Amino acid sequence: MSTTRAERLVNLVICLLATRQYLPAERIRGLVAGYGDAPSDEAFSRMFERDKAELRDLGVPLETGRNSIIDPSDGYRIARRDYELSDIELEPDEAAAVALAARLWDSPQLTGAASGALRKLRAAGVDVEDGSGAVQPKVRTNEPSFAPLLAAVNERKAVRFPYRRPGSTEPAVRSVEPWGVVSWRGRWYVVGHDRDRNAARCFRLSRVVGEVRTVGRAGAVVRPDGVNLLDYVTETDPEPVPVSVWVAEGRAHGVRRKGNSRGQRTIGGRDGEVFELELAHLESSADWLAGHGPDVLVLEPETLRKNVVNRWLAAVGGKR
Repeated sequence: MSTTRAERLVNLVICLLATRQYLPAERIRGLVAGYGDAPSDEAFSRMFERDKAELRDLGVPLETGRNSIIDPSDGYRIARRDYELSDIELEPDEAAAVALAARLWDSPQLTGAASGALRKLRAAGVDVEDGSGAVQPKVRTNEPSFAPLLAAVNERKAVRFPYRRPGSTEPAVRSVEPWGVVSWRGRWYVVGHDRDRNAARCFRLSRVVGEVRTVGRAGAVVRPDGVNLLDYVTETDPEPVPVSVWVAEGRAHGVRRKGNSRGQRTIGGRDGEVFELELAHLESSADWLAGHGPDVLVLEPETLRKNVVNRWLAAVGGKR
């Protein structure tokens, strides 16, 4: 996605979230930076329709309605009750971790943009909620494939990319007609038609391990009517599988907290303990377990054990 379009979408969310009124399209055109550059009414309409569809695909609860029966046309807003998270109760150590993460993920540039957008809304006479905390973006994806895949969705172009399946160390090139990019349980996925398998599939962006290339002309990809992208992701989200690991004595307390002890065991002259865990995402789990080095050894399953060993070998340049 281009920087200009990303900024426009952020400004659109801020605009619709910060007001209790339904804003008609023409008023949004005058308030949100980027829409004023549209050369004609038809161009603005196409741009606005694409932006609305993208916000809904990303899970933003965009409402349509009228402020009164005399309004000539529908307007738009984002209800805070649907957009904001419900109250979450955290233990003191969990709250400290969240606070640290929030400081790391803060985006001063976007926070400044949010403040400027709110000032513009108030100057235009829009009824804006007090406080800007709810409209300060905190989290952004670092997946390199996110921007090119989202751009391909917007241009309705097919793509090809190298993809590493769970349990496999070698990537395979996939050819996909992307319908949309969605987030589920903190991970990003692209959903679309897999040309190689002639079926709908979803692909986790963290497993795209190389360049995303577009294929064919713009407008060639047609998204089926009534398709729910998130359904494909939730239906294919893997069930947890049992994992057995050995943990050195007094080490890797995070692993210990997640598992159930199955007794003491000495490996390589080091005392330790065997734990059983339930892990759903073995690819990311391999990164997590490998990060503990020799303090954690995977016993089963074999695929996970090999993936952890491969990560160790890669860290030392492939030397045994």
